[in-house]
Amino acid sequence: MIRILLINLLICLPFMLPAQIVQGDGSTLDESELYASTKQVNQFFRRFNGEEDQKGRRFYEGDKEFREVSLRKNYITLLFDRENQNIPSEQKKSFINDVTDKRNPQFLDFHENGWFAEVNAVFSRNGQEENILLFFKIQEEGKGYEWVLEQVSSSHYQQFFEKDDSEEKPFLHPMSHELDFMNLHKSLKQENAVDFTGDDFNADPLSIFLYEMASNQIQFKTVTGSKFHFFQCEGWYFQIAEYNRKGYNSGWLISDLTPIKKEDIPHLKAFIYEAK
Repeated sequence: MIRILLINLLICLPFMLPAQIVQGDGSTLDESELYASTKQVNQFFRRFNGEEDQKGRRFYEGDKEFREVSLRKNYITLLFDRENQNIPSEQKKSFINDVTDKRNPQFLDFHENGWFAEVNAVFSRNGQEENILLFFKIQEEGKGYEWVLEQVSSSHYQQFFEKDDSEEKPFLHPMSHELDFMNLHKSLKQENAVDFTGDDFNADPLSIFLYEMASNQIQFKTVTGSKFHFFQCEGWYFQIAEYNRKGYNSGWLISDLTPIKKEDIPHLKAFIYEAK
């Protein structure tokens, strides 16, 4: 069910669009604005790569416009959220120059590693709604590809893994084995059992989530939003989010951009997974 809902976010809009669309507030939206809007994630890929223009016209290998550098620079400029003041202009320019460098151009590949989806989903626990972030990645399966669940993040889970790092923390005496570990009855209490794990212990929220789903302790209700994280461009991380608003600068746009070293990627991924 979760996978189906996520895929529905990427379903194509109808092929034929009227010259003007009447919106819920009675205002009209010009057809050119609809074409300019990056309505699909797949469309973001094509425009970033220089494989489609603002009117939705596709370019194919052999077309003179296909991945043409100057066109790509123009298109990628339009793929930024212009209302976002947190991305400096010089940083945008440096990023665009890097990915369109004739000596080493960089393109996005839907089927390759280096990008993943973050889905904000609502679940029910004991009749109460709870938000859980679901992280999906693309994986090859048979003759095609599928989204697979890679990690989850929930404040509910996090509370059980907060270890006491102080010098007064409870511990099992190193001679406990001589007592056949009979002191466990007062050590492994529900509220502090995590304090007795080793320094290399890493919590696995995904396993807990899957257990709770299988045992019907939580029930899926709906998806409230999604965004996508990209590490496919060497030296850069960026994020795209969907903006439903009037004007040409709408749809799936770059909402965050930062230079990053290769060795820092695992740390940033861990930070994203832990965000709640």
